[in-house]
Amino acid sequence: MKKTILESVFQSIHHGGLKVRYWDGSESQYGTSEPTFKIIFNKEPLLSDLSDPSLALGEFYMDGIIDYEGELDKLLDIMEMNKPLNISKQGTMKKIFTTAVKNLVSLADKNEQKSNIQAHYDLGNDFFSLWLDKTMCYSCAYFKTPQDSLYKAQLQKIDLILKKLRLETGQKLLDIGCGWGSLIIRAVEKYGVKALGITLSEEQYASVTNRIRNAGLSSFIDVKLVNYLDLDCSEYQFDRIVSVGMFEHVGKEYLARYMQKVNDLLLPKGISLLHTLINQQEVITNPWVRKYIFPGGYIPSLRETYHLFPEYDFRVIHDESLRMHYVKTLEYWYQNFTQQLDKVYQKFDERFVRMWSLYLQGAAAILRTGNLDLHQILFSKGPINDLPLTLTDIYVQD
Repeated sequence: MKKTILESVFQSIHHGGLKVRYWDGSESQYGTSEPTFKIIFNKEPLLSDLSDPSLALGEFYMDGIIDYEGELDKLLDIMEMNKPLNISKQGTMKKIFTTAVKNLVSLADKNEQKSNIQAHYDLGNDFFSLWLDKTMCYSCAYFKTPQDSLYKAQLQKIDLILKKLRLETGQKLLDIGCGWGSLIIRAVEKYGVKALGITLSEEQYASVTNRIRNAGLSSFIDVKLVNYLDLDCSEYQFDRIVSVGMFEHVGKEYLARYMQKVNDLLLPKGISLLHTLINQQEVITNPWVRKYIFPGGYIPSLRETYHLFPEYDFRVIHDESLRMHYVKTLEYWYQNFTQQLDKVYQKFDERFVRMWSLYLQGAAAILRTGNLDLHQILFSKGPINDLPLTLTDIYVQD
């Protein structure tokens, strides 16, 4: 019965080519072209596992029920060519595996935001340090050449952001979701600003506080374990506000509240930079990513994001796609992750390792197919007329 259900799904493939090896050893080929991807069932799945396709297939992989051969990009391409892929009688398995690694979404209030952030980022500084570079930047890097190391590319990303912000000595900088603190530390050291970093991750807070103290920068940088919505606008006003990889965590219903808060905290003629994943279209969250990777997250579309700007007189100065930079970043992370598997296994079980492997490879695959993008959007609060006419100086080699 279960094999019949699966076969009816795969028989709906009319474009591209897919091969499937079932748990009984039989193999079947689907589609009209030479197979570019192979799904391998190591064992028979439970009937209950089929009730939610996107969650089920992610869990199938985590539990070792399925493996695959080929690049996930190929499977995503096949699913895109054949959507909607469904079983009308059962009404299940509507988009096989495509949504198992796609987008990040849920609605969240402030308490949920904190628990959601901690669920991901509080896995441990020692875990992330295994496969991130020594900047501990957990966001898209910037590669000036294909040969750049991950460490060099992350420093280049930080410098690119700081240049775009047009920082000046004595200005006040807010980093919403400061991570492990590399950006605010470099901003203070290089430009002489005063910085506030905020995070909801206790692990990150402990680490960045220690880094700042060891660098002797405690009088220039403050870090708070606080929700950005709780910053008192009567106490805090900033010349520059930056957010790197945080906008995806605020939740769909909170996108406008984020912009409102930036407006409240940013001085007139101030500049802000939003470094965020962007979806090609408005899409709902797949349950697998929501449950296991980024609970409470939502990746907005570009039009959703731009739609918010006029409400606060935000003027877009520059918008840059770093999609392929993020692909390369994820490829570095996955390579580092696989090279540290012995140490990862000392901390986590096989299911966790397969989960993160799928996440890192799947995110890169979705970016390569173009359904997901990474944008750096630079905008000001009101028009600014004395900025340089071009951004040539920003891209000059240091």
